[in-house]
Amino acid sequence: MFKKLVLIMSLFSIFSASPAEAKNTAQKTAYDFSFRKIEGGEMPLSEFKGKVIMIVNTASHCGFTGQYEDLQKLYDQYHAKGLEIIAVPANDFGKQEPGTNDEIKDFCETKFAVTFPLAEKETVTGDSAHPFYKWAADELGFGSRPKWNFHKYLINKNGALVDYFNSTTNPNSDAVRKKIDKLLSE
Repeated sequence: MFKKLVLIMSLFSIFSASPAEAKNTAQKTAYDFSFRKIEGGEMPLSEFKGKVIMIVNTASHCGFTGQYEDLQKLYDQYHAKGLEIIAVPANDFGKQEPGTNDEIKDFCETKFAVTFPLAEKETVTGDSAHPFYKWAADELGFGSRPKWNFHKYLINKNGALVDYFNSTTNPNSDAVRKKIDKLLSE
């Protein structure tokens, strides 16, 4: 009985949404979201319109931290062709990003010579997750949520979220490069 009631309530909420609400949800793009730059100030994703964007939740004390080097190589190779990479430091997994924004910025620039944009440290999972990460999970489904550091989302030139790669997928892998090449050519 309870399951039937939940189903009926769910259906009612779906069908009772106003057309304007349904339209807003369906038309949302990555350009509707903004991060804060690690050095301060807003970083609206709309400033990257017309580019392919990779958003990666990162951590300085993780087994995947070496991916910063690979992300920089990818950025060096593809940035002039229209790829933007944004690192979003997060302390969600294993408390592997305990530093302040200044410490994270210094670490990335000193240890890995990172030149791509860094966002301020954010929460990327759960109820307190940054709105972009909630939207991404809604767009690509529950399984697309970050399960660890260095989870990568790809956004096309129109701001649509099109794919994701788990932490274990290196940014310089054939799968990632092929997807970027395809998105850049569209």
